[in-house]
Amino acid sequence: MVLHGVNMVNKLPPYDPAAIGFGVDDALFLAAEGFNTVRLGIVWKAVEPEPGSYDDAYLDRIAGTVAELGDAGLAVLLDFHQDMLNERFNGEGFPDWAVQDDALRPWPDVGFPGNYMVMRALWRAYDHFWANDRGPGGIGLQDRYAAAWRHVAERFSEEPAVFAYDIFNEPFPGSAAIRCLRPGGSRRFDRALSAFSHRVLSAIRAVEPARLVFYEPNVLFDYGADTHHDDLGDPAVGLSFHAYCVAASPGMPRLPARVQDPICERQEQRVFDLAERHSRRTGAALLLSEFGATDDLRKLDQTVALADRNMASWQYWAYFGRDPCCERPEEGLVHDVGAPLEDANVKQDKLDVLARPYPRAVAGTPLGWSFDRAARRFELEYLTRSPAGRAFEPGAETEVFLPERHFPGKYEVDLEGGLVTSSPDDRTLRLAAAGASRVWVRVSSAEVA
Repeated sequence: MVLHGVNMVNKLPPYDPAAIGFGVDDALFLAAEGFNTVRLGIVWKAVEPEPGSYDDAYLDRIAGTVAELGDAGLAVLLDFHQDMLNERFNGEGFPDWAVQDDALRPWPDVGFPGNYMVMRALWRAYDHFWANDRGPGGIGLQDRYAAAWRHVAERFSEEPAVFAYDIFNEPFPGSAAIRCLRPGGSRRFDRALSAFSHRVLSAIRAVEPARLVFYEPNVLFDYGADTHHDDLGDPAVGLSFHAYCVAASPGMPRLPARVQDPICERQEQRVFDLAERHSRRTGAALLLSEFGATDDLRKLDQTVALADRNMASWQYWAYFGRDPCCERPEEGLVHDVGAPLEDANVKQDKLDVLARPYPRAVAGTPLGWSFDRAARRFELEYLTRSPAGRAFEPGAETEVFLPERHFPGKYEVDLEGGLVTSSPDDRTLRLAAAGASRVWVRVSSAEVA
């Protein structure tokens, strides 16, 4: 399975996407453009507004969005989302009662994401969390967090649209950030992070024995710092990782393409390489659950092409973006999530980059795929056995989604080793192996062929 999708998180009260207008029309729009997944944000502050007291009405509203996405055919990754921990630091995520900052003044305040680098009060609040220091009732902060995850997992255990949980968005190392920033990362901090992941996984597994659980490396992995996260010893876990280029980050001066492009390609390819190495060591599934956050189409084109080259599943940040500190219009795919999805409300040029052909399901082992947007040409090659050498049942189908915007009307298929089983010019091209060990396919738009 290969996933292409978006993030949808409402970072402001009441913290559910439906409150700002995300609904059925958005789910259907995403499905029609070929996306098959959404990373849907849940905020701990809304889940557990008081210690040990859960707001099930909030979870019911999240469940309503999950059902709408599922009805449209989108698989949901539930994400406990936080950025800079709490509104006290111009962020969001943690309940007020879970913030321990040693009474330091939250200063200087330069907004998101700059406060990560300059605000000592924020560092201390993370330090207390990673140490699992005692909070209300003498209970450890991580223990409270894990219990909240258990409650959420139990609530969604019967929701068929939910395929996985993402246990903590972008773990920031607090005072250990300087150590973690080195290319080799920090084994010391990663031991603490691994202990946290074990704790939350155990809480989820108490009520949900089989569903995928994704953990994340510390946030500096996004920029190429290595991870030493433990193998959790569970067959259904994955690494949810992000890739953002420092040279193209918000607030940075815009660089000429001849300078930015090679810097970003090297840095982001390093992130993919580190993720792949971690997967080989631990067996963790891989998901690029954030990238983008920009209207720089050249940068987006580069990252999605890298994701194709690395055969990575991904979720773009974001369908709609805003932070407690400020509006962030450059992040979104739509200008106003509460308005009709008419042409003027959708960033069509960005959608041209993101809504791209890809193999949604491969009956075999993919060897590679690529898309030339200018030529409107997609290629895929795969072996007809699984990586472990297992043969598939006769007639097992590979599915390739072909967006209307890139393949309008008719398209032409060149095929070796397989048969086309779908109807002519169907948006989903279906292929079955014809007794060959390898299948190669090229799809070209009839308009440019």
